[in-house]
Amino acid sequence: MLIRNARLHPYALPLRAEWKTAAGAFAIREGWLMHIETEDGRSGYGDCAPLPDPNAQSGTETAAQAHAALDGYARWLPGHSVAEALQTLALPGDIALAPAARCAIECALLDLAAQAAGVGLGHFLRGAPCAPDVAVNAALGGLAASSKDAVRKACADGFTVLKLKVGSAPVDAEIAHLQRLAELLPGGTELRLDANRAWSENDAARFLAACAGLPVEQLEEPLADPQPAALARLQAACAFPLALDESGPHDAADPFFAAPPLRRLVIKPPRLGGLRPALALAHAAGAAGIDCVVTSSLDSACGILAAAHLAAALGNDLAHGLATAGWLAEDTGLAPRVQAGRLKFPDEPGLGFSPYGRTIPTDD
Repeated sequence: MLIRNARLHPYALPLRAEWKTAAGAFAIREGWLMHIETEDGRSGYGDCAPLPDPNAQSGTETAAQAHAALDGYARWLPGHSVAEALQTLALPGDIALAPAARCAIECALLDLAAQAAGVGLGHFLRGAPCAPDVAVNAALGGLAASSKDAVRKACADGFTVLKLKVGSAPVDAEIAHLQRLAELLPGGTELRLDANRAWSENDAARFLAACAGLPVEQLEEPLADPQPAALARLQAACAFPLALDESGPHDAADPFFAAPPLRRLVIKPPRLGGLRPALALAHAAGAAGIDCVVTSSLDSACGILAAAHLAAALGNDLAHGLATAGWLAEDTGLAPRVQAGRLKFPDEPGLGFSPYGRTIPTDD
């Protein structure tokens, strides 16, 4: 399957409200779609959305670095086969220079390969059929801005895991707010919390102790200085899983897996350089007894679909952080449908992404 051309489509998508965390805030999601066409008429897509501040704790590359990597591959790809391009991406190299760009390129190529095989992208990654949907959590944003109405609506919409960002206010104030919200939850509904590395070990321990009577399902990134020994102490004193996201391992061979200090990892394919590196990391985690949750970073519809296929390939029963399309006032294409707390896959081979032409001019 020979590649005919590769094009970049830039986008700038306004959010419906500013996204605020302990690590910072932004109101526009900018990036590029990588669009690869083959000689037989197929189109593959990948999403590259480097985080606004590459120096932030969870950032990837700069926009300039991402564009340079995308443009370089767009010039190289024509005339090569999809299989050859995927093999080139799999060669040892410095993924850290432009992981979000590499993820977009790999996703577009895998989209084409899965289409040629006549299976969904999750099936192609796993090597076996996947479920037609995955469980997802509601993304309510920052705790301080979360209202009782938002919690009630998420529950009415069928979500059983509600995610909230914490760590931007004093510990006692946030616990009091959580207690008020928890009173609204129907039975079986849980809270997933993300502190974005806001606390000292003492503050994290105070917060976790106060959570003992609350329906908390997971807490991400509790420590400003996430040393393994400190994380292990917190996890040992905590009944629910602690998780690492941006401070977690980037490589399946990381020594972290020899003695993991906690019970979960949060996986974002753009941070890891692609779906295949992310899947390898998840397999290493599973071998070490660690569960994995796949999340987006307010990616466009294309990026959400790619991450959802990865979640399907993992095949676990956890709720993944992929119900974020509602935060975007505009999008690159048709977002996957979420119903009763589950994200539904398009019934077609490959990624299943349908772009909106009006939002993606060609980057000439």
